[in-house]
Amino acid sequence: MAAVYDNVAVVGAGTMGNGIAQVFAAAGSTVELVDVDRGALDRGLATIEKSLARFVAKEQLSADDAAAIKGRIRTSQKIAKSDAQLAVEAVAERVDVKRAVFQGLDRACGPETILATNTSSISITTIAAATQRPDRVIGMHFMNPVPLMKLVEVIRGQETSDETCAAVVACAEALGKVPVEAQDYPGFVSNRVLMPMINEAVFCLMEGVSTREGIDTVMKLGMNHPMGPLTLADFIGLDVCLAILQVLHEGLGDPKYRPCPLLRRMVAAGHLGRKSGQGFYRY
Repeated sequence: MAAVYDNVAVVGAGTMGNGIAQVFAAAGSTVELVDVDRGALDRGLATIEKSLARFVAKEQLSADDAAAIKGRIRTSQKIAKSDAQLAVEAVAERVDVKRAVFQGLDRACGPETILATNTSSISITTIAAATQRPDRVIGMHFMNPVPLMKLVEVIRGQETSDETCAAVVACAEALGKVPVEAQDYPGFVSNRVLMPMINEAVFCLMEGVSTREGIDTVMKLGMNHPMGPLTLADFIGLDVCLAILQVLHEGLGDPKYRPCPLLRRMVAAGHLGRKSGQGFYRY
């Protein structure tokens, strides 16, 4: 598969960032994976190695190809001068953190570089306003796990140009993904629909409507969902779910997006789901 871009920068080596780096490297791009935390970079590379090993075990990839993909990823702890044609940000879901990253990318990258954010809910327009190139800023929202999930939401900010949008749609297609364009409203499509469902499932648990297993089983067997909403919340991270619901509640001003008090309490207790070992279920 030919790469759309020869050089790509990915900022943030966490769950989403390392997956994004892997799919670009698999498409032939040279990828610079950036994270201020050396430990996060090491964990990100280890995750990529495990992911590639699974593809090799399933005979979907040769060992040589897996080694070549990993070899196309280099790491850095700072955003320095970059020759990337596309930079994708995948840091914490906080507007202040994202704006700071985009200010750094704006300085480090050439004027033609497209700056994309993997945000799952924050305004593209607000992030773009931190740069001198709002016409070249766009949302490129991958789904987790990135190497397996086909969808990419492509979100235009207020100033995003037609050329930028067309380039990112083509890029997503070249990665083997299915791009869907969305407008810049809180939660876009995916999380505006998904998070109220998860939130309502948490309300059902809090109010004793059913057990966690009962709620998940109804949605799996009754609605044909691959996993129940409480299991899915644990997979996403309860802190991430709460942050997105807060963006929806504030951005749309509608009480139907009010985060469930039980969700707030669990996040306050550090019960964040799979990544902390405990959420609605134990791991």
